[in-house]
Amino acid sequence: MRLAAALSVLALSMLCGCASSQEPDRGYRVAVGDPVPEFNLKDLDGRTWSSEGLKGSVYILQFTASWCGVCRKEMPHLEERVWQRFKDDGLQLLGVDLDEPAAKIQGLVDDTGVTYPVCLDPGGALFAEVTVPKAGVTRNVVVDREGNIAFLTRLFDEAEFEAMIDAVDTLLEDQE
Repeated sequence: MRLAAALSVLALSMLCGCASSQEPDRGYRVAVGDPVPEFNLKDLDGRTWSSEGLKGSVYILQFTASWCGVCRKEMPHLEERVWQRFKDDGLQLLGVDLDEPAAKIQGLVDDTGVTYPVCLDPGGALFAEVTVPKAGVTRNVVVDREGNIAFLTRLFDEAEFEAMIDAVDTLLEDQE
């Protein structure tokens, strides 16, 4: 079953062009199949999230910033179409704000109405592990139970967003 789920996610990635994330215009330093970079992040409530602690779970790292218009457009869709749909099925969604103080991040959370945890990324350390220098912010990194990257998005493209939802659904079905 795991192999079938992995092949389904890879096929979905290839259909939307996400598997070719090494293309320079995508701005990723990582690719589908790579292990997610190690991280330890604190959310606005002071809870610590780590790559090690999330192993065994399907999760999404959603890179964002208060000044990013595309991020603000995407976040309510992530809340409604991903977080609310899959949170009770075991998905963890973490916003990762690019190098902003907690007060700015709280303003972003209030403005967008998201309820998933949003973490601080001081100095943009995790963002720098995932992207090439000066890459755009709006990104989602879907990670499988083994801690490997299963899907990557860039900007807010409806077809790619739907493919990401399908990939998450497939990864979560694998636990049953």
